[in-house]
Amino acid sequence: MNSFRHRPLSVIGLPALVLLITAAGCSSADGSASAAVPSPGAKTAKLCQNLDEVLPAEVDGAGREDPSPASALTAGWGDPAIILRCGVVRPPKMVDPKVAEGRDADAVAGGVNGVNWLMEHEDDGGYRFTTASRQAYVEVTVPEGRDSSGALIDLASAVKKAIPEGIAD
Repeated sequence: MNSFRHRPLSVIGLPALVLLITAAGCSSADGSASAAVPSPGAKTAKLCQNLDEVLPAEVDGAGREDPSPASALTAGWGDPAIILRCGVVRPPKMVDPKVAEGRDADAVAGGVNGVNWLMEHEDDGGYRFTTASRQAYVEVTVPEGRDSSGALIDLASAVKKAIPEGIAD
């Protein structure tokens, strides 16, 4: 007779059940997005806080749903989320001569409503945009299936208002 089959639940099953319930309670079932919070210097952080105050309530038709952890340096809209991170470091492609000359198919420079962006195609089918010629780098990731041009149009006014033209530190 197999004694394993007849052991009480409290010996084998209960600890496993408690572990499963604990793990489920710690996970996010609501599908909320997460984003790494940048760590810029004080001057850039202040510009990013100013941006947070003027960001639109809606981007690409979706309401604002900020990612976790909560920060004035990050914002999000919709599901799948369009994520904005302010105060990021300059992307390496931004100084790549192939991009400036239009010879890099994965990265393209361009402007939308008075804001210049570096556009990078991501492996998952989405796009990452980073502001150029502004005193802080603002990164916007747009997942596959969301309208990247609509997102940039919706965000342009806030970026122009809060992040002055110039060179980021």
